[in-house]
Amino acid sequence: MQRSPFEPFRNAASEDEIGDCIFKLWQIKAELRREAKRDNTSRQESDIPKLWVLTPTASSKVLSSFGATQKKGWLPGVHFTDNALRTAIVAIHQLPDISETLWLRILGRGSIQEKAILELQSLSIHHPFRQATLELVYNLQKNLRVNQPLEPDDRELIMRLEPLYQQDRELAKLEERRQIIENMLEVRFGSLDSELITLVSTISTLPAKEFTPLLMQLSREELIARFGT
Repeated sequence: MQRSPFEPFRNAASEDEIGDCIFKLWQIKAELRREAKRDNTSRQESDIPKLWVLTPTASSKVLSSFGATQKKGWLPGVHFTDNALRTAIVAIHQLPDISETLWLRILGRGSIQEKAILELQSLSIHHPFRQATLELVYNLQKNLRVNQPLEPDDRELIMRLEPLYQQDRELAKLEERRQIIENMLEVRFGSLDSELITLVSTISTLPAKEFTPLLMQLSREELIARFGT
Protein backbone atom coordinates (compact mmCIF):
# COMPACT_ATOMS: atom_id res chain seq x y z
CA MET A 1 0.00 0.00 0.00
CA GLN A 2 1.28 3.46 -0.94
CA ARG A 3 1.60 6.16 1.69
CA SER A 4 -0.58 9.20 1.17
CA PRO A 5 1.65 12.20 0.43
CA PHE A 6 1.18 15.39 2.46
CA GLU A 7 2.00 18.79 0.97
CA PRO A 8 2.03 21.45 3.73
CA PHE A 9 2.10 25.14 2.83
CA ARG A 10 3.09 27.95 5.18
CA ASN A 11 1.16 30.53 3.14
CA ALA A 12 -2.11 30.03 1.31
CA ALA A 13 -1.53 27.60 -1.54
CA SER A 14 -2.22 29.07 -4.97
CA GLU A 15 -3.90 27.26 -7.86
CA ASP A 16 -0.53 26.77 -9.53
CA GLU A 17 1.04 25.34 -6.37
CA ILE A 18 -1.82 22.90 -5.83
CA GLY A 19 -1.63 22.00 -9.51
CA ASP A 20 2.08 21.24 -9.14
CA CYS A 21 1.28 18.93 -6.21
CA ILE A 22 -1.35 17.11 -8.25
CA PHE A 23 1.14 16.78 -11.11
CA LYS A 24 3.57 15.04 -8.74
CA LEU A 25 0.77 12.69 -7.69
CA TRP A 26 0.12 11.84 -11.33
CA GLN A 27 3.80 11.09 -11.77
CA ILE A 28 3.53 8.62 -8.88
CA LYS A 29 0.44 7.13 -10.48
CA ALA A 30 2.23 6.74 -13.83
CA GLU A 31 5.18 5.03 -12.14
CA LEU A 32 2.84 2.59 -10.37
CA ARG A 33 1.17 1.77 -13.69
CA ARG A 34 4.56 1.11 -15.30
CA GLU A 35 5.52 -1.16 -12.39
CA ALA A 36 2.25 -3.06 -12.72
CA LYS A 37 2.76 -3.49 -16.46
CA ARG A 38 6.35 -4.64 -15.96
CA ASP A 39 5.31 -7.14 -13.27
CA ASN A 40 2.24 -8.20 -15.25
CA THR A 41 -0.04 -7.36 -12.33
CA SER A 42 -3.14 -5.24 -12.02
CA ARG A 43 -3.55 -2.07 -10.01
CA GLN A 44 -6.76 -1.07 -8.30
CA GLU A 45 -7.63 2.60 -8.16
CA SER A 46 -7.60 2.27 -4.37
CA ASP A 47 -3.88 1.42 -4.62
CA ILE A 48 -3.16 4.93 -5.85
CA PRO A 49 -2.30 7.23 -2.91
CA LYS A 50 -4.46 10.22 -2.10
CA LEU A 51 -2.80 13.63 -1.95
CA TRP A 52 -3.42 15.88 1.07
CA VAL A 53 -2.73 19.58 0.57
CA LEU A 54 -2.50 21.46 3.87
CA THR A 55 -3.00 25.19 3.48
CA PRO A 56 -3.57 27.89 6.14
CA THR A 57 -6.43 29.33 4.12
CA ALA A 58 -8.20 28.48 0.89
CA SER A 59 -10.54 30.78 -1.00
CA SER A 60 -13.75 29.54 -2.56
CA LYS A 61 -12.25 30.45 -5.94
CA VAL A 62 -9.27 28.14 -5.44
CA LEU A 63 -11.45 25.32 -4.12
CA SER A 64 -13.97 25.59 -6.95
CA SER A 65 -11.20 25.63 -9.57
CA PHE A 66 -10.42 22.03 -8.55
CA GLY A 67 -14.03 21.05 -7.98
CA ALA A 68 -13.23 20.58 -4.29
CA THR A 69 -16.24 20.11 -2.04
CA GLN A 70 -16.95 18.83 1.43
CA LYS A 71 -18.08 15.24 1.93
CA LYS A 72 -20.64 13.97 4.39
CA GLY A 73 -18.98 12.50 7.46
CA TRP A 74 -15.84 14.63 7.17
CA LEU A 75 -14.94 17.64 9.28
CA PRO A 76 -15.52 21.18 8.01
CA GLY A 77 -12.42 22.43 6.24
CA VAL A 78 -11.64 19.16 4.44
CA HIS A 79 -12.47 19.53 0.74
CA PHE A 80 -12.23 16.69 -1.78
CA THR A 81 -11.61 17.12 -5.49
CA ASP A 82 -13.22 14.96 -8.16
CA ASN A 83 -12.27 11.29 -7.77
CA ALA A 84 -9.91 11.35 -10.76
CA LEU A 85 -7.62 13.87 -9.05
CA ARG A 86 -7.49 11.90 -5.78
CA THR A 87 -6.74 15.05 -3.80
CA ALA A 88 -8.01 16.60 -0.58
CA ILE A 89 -7.44 20.27 0.24
CA VAL A 90 -7.44 20.98 3.97
CA ALA A 91 -8.28 24.62 4.70
CA ILE A 92 -6.85 24.92 8.21
CA HIS A 93 -8.75 28.11 9.06
CA GLN A 94 -12.04 26.23 8.61
CA LEU A 95 -11.21 23.30 10.91
CA PRO A 96 -13.16 22.96 14.19
CA ASP A 97 -11.34 23.53 17.49
CA ILE A 98 -11.12 19.90 18.62
CA SER A 99 -8.23 17.76 19.85
CA GLU A 100 -8.09 15.74 16.63
CA THR A 101 -7.31 18.85 14.55
CA LEU A 102 -4.75 20.34 16.96
CA TRP A 103 -1.68 19.24 14.98
CA LEU A 104 -3.11 20.82 11.84
CA ARG A 105 -4.22 24.07 13.46
CA ILE A 106 -0.68 24.61 14.77
CA LEU A 107 0.31 24.93 11.09
CA GLY A 108 -2.23 27.72 10.64
CA ARG A 109 -1.56 31.44 10.80
CA GLY A 110 -2.21 34.24 13.26
CA SER A 111 -4.84 33.72 15.94
CA ILE A 112 -5.60 30.17 14.78
CA GLN A 113 -2.01 29.07 15.34
CA GLU A 114 -1.70 31.03 18.59
CA LYS A 115 -4.80 29.38 20.07
CA ALA A 116 -3.59 25.93 19.00
CA ILE A 117 -0.17 26.46 20.63
CA LEU A 118 -1.84 27.52 23.89
CA GLU A 119 -4.01 24.39 23.74
CA LEU A 120 -0.94 22.22 23.25
CA GLN A 121 0.91 23.90 26.12
CA SER A 122 -2.07 23.32 28.43
CA LEU A 123 -2.19 19.57 27.77
CA SER A 124 -0.82 17.25 30.42
CA ILE A 125 2.62 15.89 29.57
CA HIS A 126 1.02 12.42 29.56
CA HIS A 127 -1.87 13.40 27.26
CA PRO A 128 -1.87 11.11 24.18
CA PHE A 129 -2.45 14.01 21.77
CA ARG A 130 0.54 15.97 23.08
CA GLN A 131 3.33 13.69 21.89
CA ALA A 132 1.51 12.74 18.68
CA THR A 133 0.94 16.41 17.84
CA LEU A 134 4.56 17.36 18.47
CA GLU A 135 5.84 14.48 16.32
CA LEU A 136 3.50 15.30 13.44
CA VAL A 137 4.23 19.02 13.52
CA TYR A 138 7.97 18.46 13.62
CA ASN A 139 7.83 16.09 10.65
CA LEU A 140 5.75 18.55 8.65
CA GLN A 141 8.08 21.39 9.60
CA LYS A 142 10.93 19.33 8.12
CA ASN A 143 8.97 19.12 4.87
CA LEU A 144 8.38 22.86 4.93
CA ARG A 145 12.10 23.53 5.38
CA VAL A 146 12.89 21.31 2.38
CA ASN A 147 10.24 22.69 0.03
CA GLN A 148 10.02 26.35 1.09
CA PRO A 149 12.34 28.98 2.63
CA LEU A 150 12.10 29.10 6.42
CA GLU A 151 10.24 32.28 7.37
CA PRO A 152 10.49 34.20 10.68
CA ASP A 153 7.10 32.79 11.72
CA ASP A 154 8.38 29.26 11.13
CA ARG A 155 11.45 29.89 13.26
CA GLU A 156 9.29 31.35 16.03
CA LEU A 157 6.99 28.31 15.92
CA ILE A 158 9.94 25.93 16.18
CA MET A 159 11.37 27.92 19.10
CA ARG A 160 8.05 27.83 20.96
CA LEU A 161 7.59 24.11 20.43
CA GLU A 162 11.20 23.16 21.16
CA PRO A 163 10.83 23.18 25.00
CA LEU A 164 7.70 21.01 24.75
CA TYR A 165 9.41 18.63 22.36
CA GLN A 166 12.49 18.33 24.57
CA GLN A 167 10.29 17.79 27.61
CA ASP A 168 8.58 14.92 25.81
CA ARG A 169 11.95 13.46 24.77
CA GLU A 170 13.17 13.57 28.37
CA LEU A 171 9.97 11.93 29.57
CA ALA A 172 10.37 9.17 26.98
CA LYS A 173 13.95 8.58 28.11
CA LEU A 174 12.84 8.44 31.75
CA GLU A 175 10.07 5.96 30.96
CA GLU A 176 12.57 3.81 29.07
CA ARG A 177 14.98 3.94 32.02
CA ARG A 178 12.19 2.98 34.44
CA GLN A 179 11.29 0.01 32.25
CA ILE A 180 14.92 -1.16 32.22
CA ILE A 181 15.12 -0.89 36.01
CA GLU A 182 11.85 -2.77 36.49
CA ASN A 183 13.06 -5.54 34.18
CA MET A 184 16.37 -5.81 36.03
CA LEU A 185 14.65 -5.98 39.42
CA GLU A 186 12.25 -8.63 38.16
CA VAL A 187 15.08 -10.75 36.73
CA ARG A 188 17.11 -10.34 39.91
CA PHE A 189 14.39 -11.06 42.44
CA GLY A 190 11.87 -13.09 40.43
CA SER A 191 8.97 -10.65 40.72
CA LEU A 192 8.12 -7.03 41.43
CA ASP A 193 6.20 -6.37 44.60
CA SER A 194 4.97 -3.01 45.83
CA GLU A 195 8.08 -2.48 47.97
CA LEU A 196 10.43 -2.86 44.99
CA ILE A 197 8.25 -0.75 42.71
CA THR A 198 8.52 2.19 45.11
CA LEU A 199 12.29 2.17 44.55
CA VAL A 200 12.08 2.61 40.77
CA SER A 201 11.47 6.38 40.71
CA THR A 202 14.47 7.13 42.92
CA ILE A 203 16.79 4.71 41.11
CA SER A 204 15.75 6.10 37.71
CA THR A 205 17.28 9.48 38.58
CA LEU A 206 20.73 7.87 38.40
CA PRO A 207 22.69 7.38 35.16
CA ALA A 208 22.64 3.82 33.79
CA LYS A 209 26.33 3.34 34.52
CA GLU A 210 25.58 3.97 38.21
CA PHE A 211 22.34 2.06 38.77
CA THR A 212 23.32 -1.02 36.73
CA PRO A 213 26.08 -2.31 39.06
CA LEU A 214 24.00 -1.42 42.13
CA LEU A 215 21.06 -3.48 40.90
CA MET A 216 23.37 -6.38 40.10
CA GLN A 217 25.34 -6.33 43.38
CA LEU A 218 23.12 -5.06 46.21
CA SER A 219 20.71 -7.34 48.00
CA ARG A 220 17.01 -6.57 48.27
CA GLU A 221 17.47 -5.30 51.82
CA GLU A 222 20.40 -3.09 50.80
CA LEU A 223 18.43 -1.59 47.90
CA ILE A 224 15.48 -0.81 50.16
CA ALA A 225 17.75 0.72 52.77
CA ARG A 226 19.49 2.89 50.18
CA PHE A 227 16.62 3.95 47.94
CA GLY A 228 13.54 3.47 50.13
CA THR A 229 11.68 6.51 51.39
